[in-house]
Amino acid sequence: MKRIFPILIFLISGLIINAQPIKIMLITGGHDFDEAEFFEMFDDMEGVEYEHFEQPKANKKLAKDLAADFDVLVFYDMWKTISDMEKDAYLKLTEQGKPFLFLHHSIASYQNWPEFEKIIGGKYFEKGENVPEELLSTYDHDVWVYSKVETYTPVTKGFRELRFFDEVYGNVRVSDSVIPLLKTRYPKSMEVVAWENSYKASKIIYIQSGHDKRTFVEADYRKLLLQAIQYLSE
Repeated sequence: MKRIFPILIFLISGLIINAQPIKIMLITGGHDFDEAEFFEMFDDMEGVEYEHFEQPKANKKLAKDLAADFDVLVFYDMWKTISDMEKDAYLKLTEQGKPFLFLHHSIASYQNWPEFEKIIGGKYFEKGENVPEELLSTYDHDVWVYSKVETYTPVTKGFRELRFFDEVYGNVRVSDSVIPLLKTRYPKSMEVVAWENSYKASKIIYIQSGHDKRTFVEADYRKLLLQAIQYLSE
């Protein structure tokens, strides 16, 4: 009996450790969105806790090493300006292996910071100085988008096809080095609509879907995000 108690204590302590929630830093700002349904989606995620930060405060917090308190950084922002100190903070996080999940319009952030494209794995081109017309990206609202799993990973586990009434982006530059997770044949959309990227020591996931509440309430979208967060936290 004396030997059983230490074993039980070890097992119980292991269960307690495993039961710790995944802590995410949830970052928004720069684009309107359906806030009630968006935050409700994260409120309902089992095993996940989040703290919300809005830009520009979020980047200022990152520059002060606040991200060390979180397991995964989730970006639903579309922010234009970033200081050299904040750039250094992002790069430092990738050197440390901090995982990032980028959603929807976050791919249009930091148009004038080339390294951001390497981090996220692609670029949505907005009008700007010295941006050729043929590079400009496009968008199409309120369309049914069917996507199929291209690569089976813990992120796409349990799916074969996904369907959302959403917004698509077209003429987006996607790096050849990413691992495509989901692809669509919708003619006005970029072909790869979700991917995994790596930058320095960080795992990075980008998911294009997620324009408004009609997607936020979908069980498949919630499952996709949760599985991405769980995978990145490992």
